[in-house]
Amino acid sequence: MMQARKGTPQLVAALTICLVLWASAFAGIRLGLRGFGPGQLALLRFAIASVALLVYALVKRLPMPALRDLPMLFLMGFLGFTVYHVGLNAGEVVVPAGAASFIIASVPVFSTLLAVIFLRERLTLPGWAGAAVSFLGVALISVGTGTGLKFEPAALLIVLAALAESIYFVVQKPLLSRYSGLQLTTFTIWTGTVFMLIYLPGLIRQIAAAPAVSTWAVAYLGIFPAAIGYVLWSFALSRADVSRVTSTLNLSPILSLLIAFLILGEIPSALSVIGGVITVAGVILLNTLGKAKQPTAERRARVE
Repeated sequence: MMQARKGTPQLVAALTICLVLWASAFAGIRLGLRGFGPGQLALLRFAIASVALLVYALVKRLPMPALRDLPMLFLMGFLGFTVYHVGLNAGEVVVPAGAASFIIASVPVFSTLLAVIFLRERLTLPGWAGAAVSFLGVALISVGTGTGLKFEPAALLIVLAALAESIYFVVQKPLLSRYSGLQLTTFTIWTGTVFMLIYLPGLIRQIAAAPAVSTWAVAYLGIFPAAIGYVLWSFALSRADVSRVTSTLNLSPILSLLIAFLILGEIPSALSVIGGVITVAGVILLNTLGKAKQPTAERRARVE
């Protein structure tokens, strides 16, 4: 699957399982929405994930965050988990799982553009072209998801989710010098779940009436894609180059399409598939040829 710096069967297995788990989440959300509202689904999912990660943190004796970092951790939890997952869930009420996964694939584009604006990173001409191509793909998905050639407003909720996740990735950079990826994800899942507690009254009402398949789907989402998926992802990042590991995420929308077809019988429209392929192609172009090299003096200044 990838040429890693420390290639081992354990690394490949961890990354493969992680990608399958994350790809399956889009279909799992659609199943969960049959019994829960978008906010209630997010709360139940991450309450379960929070408990699972709390057990993991106690077993591994993960250090707790410094008090000075709590405001940023709460902001990151709000953006990366509350806004992202409630927005994604709300969008998937209408948007099929496969199409939603292609829109979320645009997260690296938003992250790169935000880095250009706020971190003074620079893009090459192919990088700008890749960003434009990806946004064209998202627009085609939004049109192809509706009835006929009609724009589907629910797709904007997923675009909002992608933007929130992108901001999460950009603002986390200073904290990554003090915390591991797993620590940071664990802390922000906990803080993001706190904001989701506004949906607790509705969840209490819905959980009694929800069909078993929806409840089990949400439990699966909390334990496997959320808790186990992030642990496996952190394991992979610790043993291979970040760029090579993250490049495998381009496979996720294809897996999502397949899983949604097998579990839900969803068949995306031709326009959504075309838009999805264009979106991923733009991301690949951006990731491979989009980053401008820093001048030697600037690189030296940053190192010093």
